[in-house]
Amino acid sequence: MNRLAKIDLQLVKVLHTVIAERSVSKAAMRLNTTQPVVSAQLKRLRELTGDALLVRAGASLSPTERALEMAAHAERLLEAADQLFNPGQRTFHPAHAEQTFRIAASDYLDPFFLPQLVAHIKRTAPQATLELHGLSAQFDYRRSLAAGEVDLVIGNWLEPPAELHLGRLLSDEVVCLVAADHPAVRAAQRRAWSVERYLESDHVAPVPLQLGSPGVIDEHLARLGLERRVVVKSAHFSLIPLMVADSLLVLTTGRQFCQRYAESLPLRIVRCPVAFPALNYYQLWHERTHGSAAMRWLREQVREVAQHLPRGAQLKLA
Repeated sequence: MNRLAKIDLQLVKVLHTVIAERSVSKAAMRLNTTQPVVSAQLKRLRELTGDALLVRAGASLSPTERALEMAAHAERLLEAADQLFNPGQRTFHPAHAEQTFRIAASDYLDPFFLPQLVAHIKRTAPQATLELHGLSAQFDYRRSLAAGEVDLVIGNWLEPPAELHLGRLLSDEVVCLVAADHPAVRAAQRRAWSVERYLESDHVAPVPLQLGSPGVIDEHLARLGLERRVVVKSAHFSLIPLMVADSLLVLTTGRQFCQRYAESLPLRIVRCPVAFPALNYYQLWHERTHGSAAMRWLREQVREVAQHLPRGAQLKLA
């Protein structure tokens, strides 16, 4: 109780915003306050939690694991407070709702995710309609959210757009997926799978989700002053494992996605010799739907399904 007496709702909002923005100055702008005020509140949060929350990572700030855990709790607390102090807000009853939910999602996360999400929503809201849109460079998800053409966007970004609300779903380790007979497998077993060998290999990559963007993997490599040799770019991410299985191509992406295919195809997962931060997957939404009871319910379902994805057998990394 003594600890709770030191915490107010504004402090929770500052915590969520600072972690989302990964910047004190950007958080101050979103909160319509000054940088010194947010810095003082961040200092107070660090004292209360006993955690650094944000640490320097090159030229930017990166949240600690504890901060990412707290961000999810903070989001739920803020949503609950919004419901508490808006008693006139319409209640959403999923069992009888005839709502249409429009979701744009990448298939980078897990091939089981969208099927699991559809099944879960249809069990809970049997009269609801779902529209699933793919993410591509031609699909302007920011404009579509602002225009109300989609309600929610699910994917991974190094830095999600600042003007959108976001909820963190999960993190995944970056690994390499290769054919079972790829030289990288033997090299990894001999601890000879080096950064140089990795960069010199033939790589396959998805077409970036934003025109002019190098994509999450190549953007991080560029920050390190590195460049790999991408010889195949594909807009069909779910087909890439089939390409890898019968070639010397290397796919660099999240472990969970790779694991699904390594269980059924002649593929192996090897550690990536380049140090990558975890792939963070988010759901993004616009201010226009932030207060909607139906859309709040939808976001809760997405979060629940993401947290309970079937993990399958844990494959040992080469």
